[in-house]
Amino acid sequence: MPGSVAANRRERIDALQFDCAAQPREAVSSCNLCGSSQFVAIAHSDRYGFPAAAHACVRCGLVFLNPRLTADAYARFYESVYRPLVSAFHGRLIDARTIQDEQRAYAADRAAFLRPFMSPQLRTLLDIGGSTGVVASQIAREFGLSATVIDPAPLEVAEAARLGLTTLTGLVEQHDFGDARFDVVILCQTIDHLLDVADTLARIRRLLAPKGVLFIDIADFRAAYLRCWSIEGAIKIDHPYYLVEATMTAYLRRAGFEVLRSEYESDHLHIGYVCRPVEPEAGILPDAESVRELLREVRLVQNTSGPSLTP
Repeated sequence: MPGSVAANRRERIDALQFDCAAQPREAVSSCNLCGSSQFVAIAHSDRYGFPAAAHACVRCGLVFLNPRLTADAYARFYESVYRPLVSAFHGRLIDARTIQDEQRAYAADRAAFLRPFMSPQLRTLLDIGGSTGVVASQIAREFGLSATVIDPAPLEVAEAARLGLTTLTGLVEQHDFGDARFDVVILCQTIDHLLDVADTLARIRRLLAPKGVLFIDIADFRAAYLRCWSIEGAIKIDHPYYLVEATMTAYLRRAGFEVLRSEYESDHLHIGYVCRPVEPEAGILPDAESVRELLREVRLVQNTSGPSLTP
């Protein structure tokens, strides 16, 4: 990145006066996927320049922030810091209003992806991390669903309420849904923001109707660091977790989901999955060679300047 561009970005981020180092944090003592306590540090700061140590589990390859912000710290972060920080990073306004055009295009694309798996018997939709409700609203209209959105950002939840959706403000990990069940659950560009992926997927499995449909997508960590040829450039304080195909597939199978279809999305960064509930396979993990290959590639990226783009 040219020096002036990086300097301008740094000035914009510094102007927010967000003291990341002062935020309360909690240590992660065991891997959320496999339970191992054997980690290797792969990064010590994030793309914003904040102190954000990332560890990789040497048993399953899951990458995560360690330590990470507490749930209360993340709630405050999403309330007042998240969108201004992303805006400062990109150098343009990204807020609950401006993001909606991008979300409408995304919603149309994801609706097309879901269409072969939808049926008239599906009636209710839960959008976890549903932001402004644009995605939930379009999918609900297209397939005749009654939609509920839960998101921790009050300004974005307010936008969802303006669309006439049922809204909940908060983190899915902390909300009590009681006996509610949903025919369709979607997590759109959300799973990387969760504090407990395994527990949330288990909760979704209980929330999903027996013949329900789950859509979920991940920001593929490998695609992210290969795109910018930087591990730190792929790490950000708002993503406690960093998933690849092998870890996501293992998470889904362990939680009791069968992948019916998966594909890279048009941004070449995210991978989308359509799933149905099945019996959990508790012992499933990525194979050892795929984990070793991931860690070898991380070291390659850390210690080389990247592949030459010239013939």
